[in-house]
Amino acid sequence: MKTPNPFITSGYAGPETFCDRERETSELLSALENGRNVTLIAPRRYGKTGLIRNAMNALPKEFDKVYVDIYATERLSDFVTTFADAVVTSLATPGGKFAATLGRFFGSLRPTMSPQPDGSVKWSFDLAETAVRTSLDGTFDFLASRKRPVVIAIDEFQQIRKYPEENVEALLRSRIQFLPNIRFIFAGSQLRLMSGMFVAPRGAFYNSTDIMPLDVIGEEPYRKFAERFFVAEGLPFSGDSFAGLYRRFEGVTWYVQSVLNRIWQKGTGFRNDEDVEEAIGSLVDNRNLVFHDLLRSQGVAARSVLRAVAEDGIATAPTGRSFLLRHRLGAPSTIAGVLENLVDRELLYRTDRGYVIYDRLFAIWLRRLAK
Repeated sequence: MKTPNPFITSGYAGPETFCDRERETSELLSALENGRNVTLIAPRRYGKTGLIRNAMNALPKEFDKVYVDIYATERLSDFVTTFADAVVTSLATPGGKFAATLGRFFGSLRPTMSPQPDGSVKWSFDLAETAVRTSLDGTFDFLASRKRPVVIAIDEFQQIRKYPEENVEALLRSRIQFLPNIRFIFAGSQLRLMSGMFVAPRGAFYNSTDIMPLDVIGEEPYRKFAERFFVAEGLPFSGDSFAGLYRRFEGVTWYVQSVLNRIWQKGTGFRNDEDVEEAIGSLVDNRNLVFHDLLRSQGVAARSVLRAVAEDGIATAPTGRSFLLRHRLGAPSTIAGVLENLVDRELLYRTDRGYVIYDRLFAIWLRRLAK
């Protein structure tokens, strides 16, 4: 029987297929076990969710665990139902006593229980708009009633700053600070928004958590991780070609994993640079229609800026005279506004060195168009 592909590109399959992050996992566990909340900040695809899942997997048995991703939420009512759903589904226990407990805390949310094929129970909630804050209070009151310690990870937490309602973060902070038995992990991918809440002195969560920025996994531990699986199967592994892959994507976890996943799929080993190019070509080809639609949906100036940044690889001075003339772009003030808009929509990412295309595969696809 063929060994399952060990290079996971989504979800979490256990510590055996989780690469490194020993220091980060240890720091996260130490903070949680000692009663401190943590803010985890990194761009998307760096492996934040995997780290959270790995730390939760390693927590002592006396901890209950809740993971909730709020990326798709657009308003406070979305947050309340998504959060309550995750809390109740994760902490539910069978029997009428628990159902009675739900009625006491979640009456305004109208909980519905759905049996699942595996024997578990899925809870969902229907929320009346007029009962949003009452229902949020019910969720926090339910958490406050828990006897066992609970770790709650809220992924893409910066979304709450985009809700139309005012003072959402202050509302959440006012309740979270009175839950001594609950530890929170606030994970986010947009540095500006997360810093505004947790790092800036005027932010509602200022000085309330440990701040943990997440960098890429180091090249050497990543190489050893990948090599171990190929060698165990008696397959060749090129350290030099892996180094080229790692540096090409600057160690960003999802891209490295995705290329390794496709190389493993062939069953002939990681032999050379051609294996890397073939895997990258497959990844880009699979997204061809998506990338065409994405580019067509942009305004004329945004399309020009995206192509220019992709061509350069990194735009160190995109409003400078040289860059603007070389790529035939508009006035500096106009391009500055386009850049900020593209950053806000996560099409560009601003690093210490300059601007890059957020999706590295999209950048490769854009460079193909220029040829």
